[in-house]
Amino acid sequence: MARIAILIPCYNESQTIAKVVRDFREALPEADIYVYDNNSTDGTDKIAAEAGAIVRYEYRQGKGNVIRSMFRDIDADCYLMIDGDDTYPAQHAREMCDLVLNKGVDMVIGDRLSSTYFKENKRPFHNVGNRTVRFLINKIFKSRVKDIMTGYRAFSKPFVKNFPVLSKGFEIETEMTIHALDKNFLLEEIPVEYRDRPAGSVSKLNTVSDGIKVLMTIFRLFSEYKPLRFFSIISTALVLLGTGFIIPVLVDYFRFGTVERFPTLFVCVACYIIAALLWSCGIILHAVAKKHRMLFELLMNRK
Repeated sequence: MARIAILIPCYNESQTIAKVVRDFREALPEADIYVYDNNSTDGTDKIAAEAGAIVRYEYRQGKGNVIRSMFRDIDADCYLMIDGDDTYPAQHAREMCDLVLNKGVDMVIGDRLSSTYFKENKRPFHNVGNRTVRFLINKIFKSRVKDIMTGYRAFSKPFVKNFPVLSKGFEIETEMTIHALDKNFLLEEIPVEYRDRPAGSVSKLNTVSDGIKVLMTIFRLFSEYKPLRFFSIISTALVLLGTGFIIPVLVDYFRFGTVERFPTLFVCVACYIIAALLWSCGIILHAVAKKHRMLFELLMNRK
């Protein structure tokens, strides 16, 4: 029988964790349910243990740190990741795991944004943030993923054991999605219902600071996974900037035979030199990134 592990990262979810464990136990009775407590102070770990979960601890704060420990410690054929805040119903769990076990999907994404998210979510800036992240990643990586930051996902063993977790916080979902797109893992999305947190349950996501971290992660991974495009964009911008400033200098030179704006000329030349260097860096890093993808494929074939 295939081994299924349900992974629940938790930080102060005492109001909802028991219900989440019970709901997913009912949906997938054969699965092992792991709750990783991330320094909770409200007794989340004890409540989860009483509900029947296997409780473990991660003392480095941050969801990314929790996911790193989960992926390293747990061995299974299918991994179902779910938040402990009772915002995702368990009714989709069986379908998501079946896609991994029977169809060979590497990552099943529980798509909230095509379902009830924008109606249920009461934080408008989160809605804007989700749309912005989705737009940026789909443009950069030429994909059509509908929900980048959902916490409801199912994974295959090859994905989990070959995913280098670098993020420490809530930007981990963005990193997962970009890694899957870059390494050509098989993705599938299914619409899932989303419900807002129950009264008294507080989100740990800070709209501004965590939003900035997510955007910084996107640009960091853009430069790492698509370096030629990344540096070409900056290089082109510098060339256009330099050209815009040098045109008046050239007009004066052809009209009067002299150059009177030497500082402007020096800045333009500097823009062209920096643009050439950045473009050269993009070419070199593109070759390095391609080599890394080749080595990753060879590593996967040896498993």
